[in-house]
Amino acid sequence: MFTENIITFNPGWDSNAQNIEEFDDVRIIQNHLKKLGIELTTEADEKTTGPSHITLSDPDGNNILIDQHR
Repeated sequence: MFTENIITFNPGWDSNAQNIEEFDDVRIIQNHLKKLGIELTTEADEKTTGPSHITLSDPDGNNILIDQHR
């Protein structure tokens, strides 16, 4: 999926991939980033719920994946 450096964040999971009760949905994170003027390379469909992801790049060109599994 990515050939370069990447860092991944998983809303809804702790550091051991265990579900946590309260978390910000990836679509809320997406809206916040867009309001800040941050360009996304992949967007989540805001008409859906549940699993989805967004991607963006940091100023050095490294990929960032925010990948929600539930």
